[in-house]
Amino acid sequence: MPNLTVLLSPADRKQPGGNPFAPDMFDYRTSGTFNYFDDLNPERREIIDALQTTIDDEDEDMLADLFGLDDYELEEALRVNSEIYDAPLMSALDRYSPGVMYAAMDFANLPTGAQRRLLENGVILSGLFGLLRPDDLIPNYQLGIDVEIPDIGPVADYWRPVVSPILNDSLEDRWVWDLLPDTHRDAWTDEHTYEARVEVTFEREVDGEREEITGEDLEVKRGEFVNFIVQETAEEMEDLQEWAEEESDQFAFDEGASTYDEETKTWSIVVVEE
Repeated sequence: MPNLTVLLSPADRKQPGGNPFAPDMFDYRTSGTFNYFDDLNPERREIIDALQTTIDDEDEDMLADLFGLDDYELEEALRVNSEIYDAPLMSALDRYSPGVMYAAMDFANLPTGAQRRLLENGVILSGLFGLLRPDDLIPNYQLGIDVEIPDIGPVADYWRPVVSPILNDSLEDRWVWDLLPDTHRDAWTDEHTYEARVEVTFEREVDGEREEITGEDLEVKRGEFVNFIVQETAEEMEDLQEWAEEESDQFAFDEGASTYDEETKTWSIVVVEE
């Protein structure tokens, strides 16, 4: 059994539709089946109810600010959020498949074993659902973790005391690849229960100087890096070093720019685009 966990964020872009006959993720009869973190169901219901109440009670300007959307995109966000309890479901991995990072993972073309490692060892930190595994079934929705909902407050603050004990327990003695953006990491009080945690900064050479990769290019690199992790079953730094030196035509590992903090058991590594 691999001793690794990959921490991921959701995608803003989502695949619509789903299977109307899929098990209800809030149905006690299917808890634990395509609903790995089913203990979070009460908190999920609370935030969904608050979100739907906000949609019913607030004016369009406030809702546009909440979702950071307008016109058709805002109308669509309001519609899918209003229909969450009755919406068809699909796996989180498929739901997030239009997202840049998830597309770059290239899940469909991974070997079967690597696919299984991603499904069993990936953990997604979600604004609406708290924690998800990639094969958990979810409806379409629209909610960032960095927004504030009336009666709930900041979404990251809402989830932090709930998901932190569960996440810390699930990470105990594991090798953790942390690909979370800061906005999602803010929803987690890290107790350093893992064997080690690795934060990754991606850089490229531009006109002879090194610059950090950001935006959608960063999401592509994160997705490609996940592809490496699950293909190589990477659970120690030597796996990354060996792969970067001998096999990768995408990344070079900059050992000199990477650091290790013994107190927090955290590697901060720099990977350079080839």
